[in-house]
Amino acid sequence: MRLLMTGGYGCIGSWVARLVLESGGELAILDLKEDRHRLDLLLDRDRADQIKYIEGDVAEPDQVLRAVDAWGPEKILHLAGLQTPTCRANPILGARVNVIGTLAIFEAACARRDQISRVVYASSAAVHGPPDAEVTGALADNVRLAPLSHYGAYKVCNEHCARVYWLERGMPSVGLRPWTVYGVGRDFGMTSEPTFAIRSAALGQPYHISYGGKQDLQYARDVAAIFLLALERPFEGADAFNLRGAVEPIEGFVAALEQAVPAARGLVTHGDRQLPIAPELDDSRLQAAFGPLPRTPLGDGIRETYDRFVALNEQGRLEP
Repeated sequence: MRLLMTGGYGCIGSWVARLVLESGGELAILDLKEDRHRLDLLLDRDRADQIKYIEGDVAEPDQVLRAVDAWGPEKILHLAGLQTPTCRANPILGARVNVIGTLAIFEAACARRDQISRVVYASSAAVHGPPDAEVTGALADNVRLAPLSHYGAYKVCNEHCARVYWLERGMPSVGLRPWTVYGVGRDFGMTSEPTFAIRSAALGQPYHISYGGKQDLQYARDVAAIFLLALERPFEGADAFNLRGAVEPIEGFVAALEQAVPAARGLVTHGDRQLPIAPELDDSRLQAAFGPLPRTPLGDGIRETYDRFVALNEQGRLEP
């Protein structure tokens, strides 16, 4: 597969890059600047050098189209976006990157429809509102969407626009809605705190997770692999799907961390504020469309992340 990826220097993108290169694929990353610090946590230098870097602004349609023409991808994976804190602080900038940037990707893909067979993009569990006390069980992915943040609202907009591109111009697309992604490379965003807790444990330092309640913890390698399945397996149409990992209260995460890493016992504390996103989402439609899907047990994902952080620390590459 010859792939063009935006947001490739983020956490999920870095894991996607690792999996693409391991499978023998070809990859170019479109971004404002080349920033390999997350890639360097996962790939050796020789492997990372196989990735082509294309400088460009995803919110500038002419630059996106030039990148497509320069690389000649078969498919596009669109992960670029500003996270919740930035969108809250600057909604106009958030809309420019998260909405206009997504439209620019679809415009370029449609302009080269004879070459590009599919767009896969990152939506978010933030399209769902807070948990409803009257709803029992997992929330389906085709319910009414009710985000409580600009970030979530932009993602809803992107899902609807993707559907219009299919209806009017025949561009197939898949949107995936990650929740709390954890793993090496996750160092920013509202739900990055569990990863910081694991990282702090690797350094032997205490850490306080500022919130509480239930959340859905999804190992970064699994999420990256699911994005690749959405690119590779047969699919027609335009749809968006929930992802599901390990749905746990924060105290369950802390317990799993202490069981996987006994040295972490007593280091991690947490608050009690439930994040305003429904914590339990149903991924049965995603399983039917692209399954079977990888789902690393929480304890295993925590241990693998901890071990990598310890190794990086021993190499002097993990800052306090």
